[in-house]
Amino acid sequence: MRWTQTLIPTLREDPSEAEMPSHKLMVRAGMIRKLSAGIYSYLPLGQRSLLKTMKIVREEMNGIGAIEVFLPILHPPELWQESGRYDAWGADLPKFRDRHGRINVLGPTHEEIITHLVRNEINSYRQLPVTLYQIQTKIRDEPRPRAGVIRSREFIMKDAYSFDVDDGGLDRNYDAQYKAYCRIFERANLNYSAVEADTGLMGGRASHEFMVPSPFGEDEMVHCRQCRYSANAQKAECVPAKGRTDQPKREKEMEPLREVRTPGASTVDAVAAFLKVSPEQIIKTLIFKTDKGFVAAVLRGDHEVNPSKLQKALGVSQLELAASADVEKVTGGAFGFSGPVRLDLQIVADLGIESMQNFVTGANKDQTHLTGVNLYRDFKPEIFGDIRIPKKGDLCAHCLGPLEFVPCIEVGHIFKLGTRYSEKMKALYLDEKGGSKPIVMGCYGIGVNRIIACAIECHHDDKGIVWPREIAPYEVELVSVNQKDEQIIARSKQIYDGLVAAGVDVLWDDRDATAGVKFADADLLGFPLRVIVGSRTLKSGTVDLKARNKADQTSVNVDGVTDAVQQALAAYRV
Repeated sequence: MRWTQTLIPTLREDPSEAEMPSHKLMVRAGMIRKLSAGIYSYLPLGQRSLLKTMKIVREEMNGIGAIEVFLPILHPPELWQESGRYDAWGADLPKFRDRHGRINVLGPTHEEIITHLVRNEINSYRQLPVTLYQIQTKIRDEPRPRAGVIRSREFIMKDAYSFDVDDGGLDRNYDAQYKAYCRIFERANLNYSAVEADTGLMGGRASHEFMVPSPFGEDEMVHCRQCRYSANAQKAECVPAKGRTDQPKREKEMEPLREVRTPGASTVDAVAAFLKVSPEQIIKTLIFKTDKGFVAAVLRGDHEVNPSKLQKALGVSQLELAASADVEKVTGGAFGFSGPVRLDLQIVADLGIESMQNFVTGANKDQTHLTGVNLYRDFKPEIFGDIRIPKKGDLCAHCLGPLEFVPCIEVGHIFKLGTRYSEKMKALYLDEKGGSKPIVMGCYGIGVNRIIACAIECHHDDKGIVWPREIAPYEVELVSVNQKDEQIIARSKQIYDGLVAAGVDVLWDDRDATAGVKFADADLLGFPLRVIVGSRTLKSGTVDLKARNKADQTSVNVDGVTDAVQQALAAYRV
């Protein structure tokens, strides 16, 4: 392709709203343009990279026997109601009314749709196992789109779904997908880690996220170098208490329980400052509303509750923070002053409070706290468990080694769904004995856009992108230094035709622009190799060859350019 025959609107300055390198560089390199918040158009270079990424994904999915389909983006809400996720997604589920007044869902994911398809087409164990996948545009009503294509309202996703007769089949399919994901991310040259993850709204009994470290990432990976344990922050285990008993060993005498007026101090920090104690000596009580009623979660003042862990500990299907009016009603006290003492609610306590003594907590009374509070003497939780998010300073629950916290970008997520959807939606099969059983499912998603952005996050410098070969829009950029020199143009065309004939993806910069502009753009676009045709080298019958990831360049004979490029591409690594 000639530069003058395509559309590559490069920019010298960073876009004002961009923070992440991938966002800045994709805009500056003319790969994307913003239409509105979280919605982008892909220009020719962006589209070429997308297609190459999709090619890798398709090759790896086809290689493990997955079959490609294409599913609708418009969904009837009845299917989402059937699965129980219509209300659970809340405002994040995009929907609109058509001209007939009917609600339509714009698909953010396709579990319900694929389950509906399979329940109508598969009814015997003889038709299983089968894995179906698609590469589709998804819509999510993202509350705060940012970071370019990494967090957008419209995005391209590969989602695959496996259907098996039992858990053993699911385990085999899950393992095949896991390995295929590793190959995909390795081919894209991503510095990724596979970590244990929470199943969240997707449900199921196990999941893994594939994470790329980035200082701008909104997700967080918790990692132990000592035993190699890794998980995302929502899944990571906190150190369990050892040898818990109903009468833990006391290190000091229990103080008497006292009411203390704390006017205006309704937060942990405010109470700590008012009473001159540390947040670690305060217990906070959060009231949640569940489908089984109201409950109280109790944890240390400097810890944050993990709603997913709490929901699993309670065994409820719905959980949300209670409104202030509900808190005052069920505790009998003012909002911001709740506590577990004399509280007529089910109490779930985090393991982190077991070793605490003589702590401070709300008194369920306006502008009042309790001091000298002690576990079991003053209140007894019905459930003890790990219900919090780990924090810096925590130790690994497996080896007691120090935990590291690494900001990351999620590029893939796989789930063992089990029978969550098939049971609710009656996706059943007949076994060998004629018995009816729910199909066992798995779900496997990859953010195609994110692979491109993460590759740029992993591979760039102060001049621009440094592309991995397999997903670079072009493999080679041919730069004619002086477009007015007939000898340069003639040699450039000869080289261009030879590379095209050899199957090399090449962009010929045939613009009437200065050498400085062309070289700056070449660094910005960051294709793996650059062939430079100039009058100085042509005098000696050579051209210059430069790899984007190296500072030096080499001279090669004009007649051997194609062979030299192919050898350099084969050796190119970033």
